[in-house]
Amino acid sequence: MLKVTEHPVIIDRINQLRDVKTTPSEFRAHLRQVANYLMIEASKDLPIQKSQIVTPLEAVDLDRLSGASPVLVSILRAGNGLLDGALDVLPDAKIGFLGMYRDEETLKPVNYYANLPDQIQNSPIFLLDPMLATGNSAVDAIKQLKAMGAWDIRLVCLVAAPEGVAVVHDYDKEIKIYCGALDRGLNDKGYIVPGLGDAGDRIFNSH
Repeated sequence: MLKVTEHPVIIDRINQLRDVKTTPSEFRAHLRQVANYLMIEASKDLPIQKSQIVTPLEAVDLDRLSGASPVLVSILRAGNGLLDGALDVLPDAKIGFLGMYRDEETLKPVNYYANLPDQIQNSPIFLLDPMLATGNSAVDAIKQLKAMGAWDIRLVCLVAAPEGVAVVHDYDKEIKIYCGALDRGLNDKGYIVPGLGDAGDRIFNSH
């Protein structure tokens, strides 16, 4: 399943993120807003159950989130740009990190770090990475999560390329992908076009 936002405010924010004139501080602020919206979309089918709430006027049974604690997994380093916005929506979520970088020759991911919560088999997993380009890093991350028993995995990204979406769904068509924009494709270096450049560099002002 692929869900691309159609919300005009979020589309505007994403296109401000694309602009080379957008400063790092503006970039981070817009990214947090977009992450907020994408997480609300990605979490809207989480299970709920009745729980007693005491209002200033009466006690009443109302819906509250239920089930295993959600897990946010950031693909370092750019995934951290989505983390604050995700935590705004799910502040009690567990947090994990997967560190990987792309080999510029092979376009394959190179893993260098993993720190994931224990016992995530029954948790909804929100995998955070701003750019879904070749799809290789996303598939590698999904494989690591599945090896721990995870099955409800939702990929949350800012911008995706059709090639990356195809690679993820060729591996597992059940993966839910939530993205802000589906761009034209990849250039000969494997970068999304028109894209927005290197998200990590723009978040951390290191380009």
